[in-house]
Amino acid sequence: MNDTVNNNLGFAHYWAQGDAISHSVAYILLLMSIISWYYIISKAWASWRIRSSAAAVEHFWDAPSMPDAIAALSHADTEQIYSPLASHAVEAVNVKAGSLNAAVDPGELITRTLRQQINRVSSRLENGLTLLASVGSTAPFIGLFGTVWGIYHALVAVSSAGTIQIDKVAGPVGEALIMTAIGLVVAIPAVLGYNAFTRVNRITLAELDAFAHDLHAHLTTGARVSTNRKSS
Repeated sequence: MNDTVNNNLGFAHYWAQGDAISHSVAYILLLMSIISWYYIISKAWASWRIRSSAAAVEHFWDAPSMPDAIAALSHADTEQIYSPLASHAVEAVNVKAGSLNAAVDPGELITRTLRQQINRVSSRLENGLTLLASVGSTAPFIGLFGTVWGIYHALVAVSSAGTIQIDKVAGPVGEALIMTAIGLVVAIPAVLGYNAFTRVNRITLAELDAFAHDLHAHLTTGARVSTNRKSS
């Protein structure tokens, strides 16, 4: 008899006995899991490529000229994180006459360009992190809601039967706890992914800031003069 009872318990039995609200909670958790894993996998791949190309920044200044340095960095920077910083900064140095930018102090124009590029990269790096944080913080509570609703639904069904026995209550309550477990399974990878990507972003932005500082110092202390001489 115990084997028969055990065979009747489990997620399949819980799903069969559940109502529209229980099913909706399960579908929501499934959707949250799919979306979070999509961002985890895609951002893990992008983060690996970014960290692999970071070494090229150290060799940037070993190139014989600025065009060669930008070309080598663009080839290694598959995610286009570091190279746009240098290419746009050089474009700011060689701004065309007659434009509004030509009236701006070269140092200020380079600073503004570098800041815009860092903000662009920062926005790219943070894409998806808010979603992972939201999934990590809300999924356990959504699962808990499914558990509470499942327990309520089970108790109502047991009380309507007229006889209340511990084995009749323990089974449905145990099944309802499955939703809490599912909520934790959805939330834990999202939290771990969020923490890992936040650390990678912090390192990348620190490297970008240092690279921008070096570019600004280089371009404002002779690069503009040498470029003008070359063009003349």
